[in-house]
Amino acid sequence: MYKKSPQGWLKHWDFILLDMISLQIAFMIAYLIRNGLSNPYSQKIYQNEAIIFVLCQLAVIFINQSFEEILRRGYYEEFVKTLRHVCLVMLLSLVPLFVTQQSEAFSRITYFITGAVYFVVAFLLRIVRKRRLFKNNVNLEHKRSMILIARKEDVEQTVRRILSSPIQEFAITGIAFLGQSEAKGSISGIPVVGNINSVKDYLVREWVDEVFVKLSDDVPYPQKLIDDLIVMGITVHLSLGAVEKSLSGKKYTERIGDYTVLTSSINVATPKQLLYKRMMDIAGGLVGCILTLILTVIIGPIIYLKSPGPIFFSQIRIGLNGKRFKIYKFRSMYMDAEERKKELMSQNKMDGLMFKMDYDPRIIGSEKKGKDGKPKGIGNFIRKTSLDEFPQFFNVLKGDMSLVGTRPPTVDEWEQYELHHRSRMSTKPGITGMWQVSGRSDITDFEEVVRLDTQYIENWSLGLDIKILLKTVVSVLKSEGSV
Repeated sequence: MYKKSPQGWLKHWDFILLDMISLQIAFMIAYLIRNGLSNPYSQKIYQNEAIIFVLCQLAVIFINQSFEEILRRGYYEEFVKTLRHVCLVMLLSLVPLFVTQQSEAFSRITYFITGAVYFVVAFLLRIVRKRRLFKNNVNLEHKRSMILIARKEDVEQTVRRILSSPIQEFAITGIAFLGQSEAKGSISGIPVVGNINSVKDYLVREWVDEVFVKLSDDVPYPQKLIDDLIVMGITVHLSLGAVEKSLSGKKYTERIGDYTVLTSSINVATPKQLLYKRMMDIAGGLVGCILTLILTVIIGPIIYLKSPGPIFFSQIRIGLNGKRFKIYKFRSMYMDAEERKKELMSQNKMDGLMFKMDYDPRIIGSEKKGKDGKPKGIGNFIRKTSLDEFPQFFNVLKGDMSLVGTRPPTVDEWEQYELHHRSRMSTKPGITGMWQVSGRSDITDFEEVVRLDTQYIENWSLGLDIKILLKTVVSVLKSEGSV
């Protein structure tokens, strides 16, 4: 029977436990330094804060994926990751104190000492734990025995790829050739124990827990060998050969009906990650809709007085994977803007499938100029300050858009897309995104927009979304990169 490696939280339960112990140790040390020899858990407020620390740690570990790839990190990267994790936990733990108005009762000295000691202890325990794991990893006695079966020409590369992880629960104890090659000698320090005909005799009498079979297009599928391995009760791992190579992007296996399939995509988000993203969208959407109502009372009448007609502008846009939806904005242009767009295409400063021009005459009040010669009307103001985007928070609440994503194209832009352009629509469109915080007023090449959007999708994480949101706030406050 094969024991599957733990996934999710259980995969790094040891590091999670050490992190929790580190914070409690830091908390006790800080309390003792501040208050002398006494029990920090005897006072209600400190008792509650100790519980809050644990909850905040779990939340940050979940959302920030703090221990992902921890065994591959060097000292510097671990230092940075630990510092970021500690800062997030400590900042998050302040929220309940402020909400319950108890921040004054909790010692600031205790809080800051806790954070400092927590970082030092957590970093040291992570390093010690990893060293211990690496040291134990050298001992073959506690590892599963694996035999590699592959073409002679593929063996060295396959061994390197299998052993690329710093921690292995198995040891490659022998190599067999997927063919008739003579079985003798060793490769990469691993003995050759047979070929496709003789390896079964070796497997019958030796300690072997599992077999890794590297398939090849040049060799027929070894169905009889694999059937015999299963009969012997040996766990079999099959590479997918050419099928695996033909699928780029992130790959994983899943069930569709009665089939086991290999699925590939530009990126893969877990249900947990999508849930958190949606929760963040709902929270941001609610706040944004409230602000939109306030703005409607203030700037709505001004828009109507300057250009009689609807206060809001709606348009069909293209969303996730080509799904059409109606986007909403504060109307910043005159009512005949769409008809006049064709006349102005010659002045489009974007190189590609987007339209943008300096001093667009279709904007409400664009005929009003300031001392610097730039338009100063209400339309230019709400576009410069990005206030026109606020009604899109309703789209976020509906689920058509996200807070962070890619810019949703118009239907006419979409109909001109080439194959590689479509990749930017493999995620929900957003109010802001990588392109917007990269100086959208300065980018005039649509291919650069596609590159930035694709980069966002390939590297997506909740942390990246938060980083883009923070950059967007700074950009809007400084009036940088606005339309």
